[in-house]
Amino acid sequence: MAKLKIKKGDTVKVIAGNDKGKQGRILSVDRETFRAIVEGINMATKHTKPTAKNTKGGIIHQEASIHVSNLMLIDAKGNATRVGRRIDEATNKLVRYSKKSDEAIK
Repeated sequence: MAKLKIKKGDTVKVIAGNDKGKQGRILSVDRETFRAIVEGINMATKHTKPTAKNTKGGIIHQEASIHVSNLMLIDAKGNATRVGRRIDEATNKLVRYSKKSDEAIK
């Protein structure tokens, strides 16, 4: 399984597709299919039947997954940036960093 540059909770910008230019927070990441669900991005319409839980049924709008290659991480300064990984000298742990500002990503 490949190591992805983004993870749950990150703020990302969409760089390709119908929602190009929009930003959102990652709700979940599927590492096997390289897809992520981003809050408010790639909204899909789902038709539901009435159930005991939802007695009315109807049309629900929910987020569909988007491929991680179409996402770019937003750093602390608010810029879209590529992500690198390096060992932090102070803690001796592997950390992600912004290639644009060269700062560690929290």
